[in-house]
Amino acid sequence: MSATPPVPPTKAKKPTVKEQRAAERQRKLEEFRRREAKSRRNRRIAIWGGAVAAAVVVGLLITSIVLTPQAAKYTAGGEGATVEGVETFENGAGHVEGVVDYAQTPPAGGEHNPAWLNCGVYDQPVPNENAVHSLEHGAVWVTYDPSLSDADLETLKSKLPSTYIVLSPFDDLPSPIVLSAWNSQLQVDAADDPRIPEFLEEYWQSQNVPEPGALCTGAVDAPGKIS
Repeated sequence: MSATPPVPPTKAKKPTVKEQRAAERQRKLEEFRRREAKSRRNRRIAIWGGAVAAAVVVGLLITSIVLTPQAAKYTAGGEGATVEGVETFENGAGHVEGVVDYAQTPPAGGEHNPAWLNCGVYDQPVPNENAVHSLEHGAVWVTYDPSLSDADLETLKSKLPSTYIVLSPFDDLPSPIVLSAWNSQLQVDAADDPRIPEFLEEYWQSQNVPEPGALCTGAVDAPGKIS
């Protein structure tokens, strides 16, 4: 019996021009859809990323506002109110060079250096003669014993205005904290003493100084100024 002859392979049918064009259109359409899907995905990622970044910025801003100590507010010039424990003096004024021997510790007026001390917060003792000139301009000089705790110092800072104030440590104070205005002074034992804001309300930027309204900036920065 003779063997069955092999069946020749069927030749693949060559697509027509029309079919080739249709296939190419389909390929391009699929490619376009993939690009669009990728583009939409990237846009969503960018939008969400931007939203998250914006939320982070807003959160940081809110945190900064909440956590940053806000300066206390006082009305410039007093109304003649009596603050318990305030001592008053009759120091004169005048510009001198060199070291001055003051009648009060810390000084609350008297002759002083021709250059005033720029108001601000200092973590080192400041020159008396320059600080007294700042008092002449209506500033209040708040001095504290260097042994005052960090917590008490922060409490004290929270009671101070942002301008026309000098805060600095002072050795050998008669009390832990002393507030000095021109020819007026208050000694307190604690940073939460309610008389501190009372004193500032009455004597801060007082009109009863030799040079009311004069600047408390633009002159001398002493060492240790931090703000």
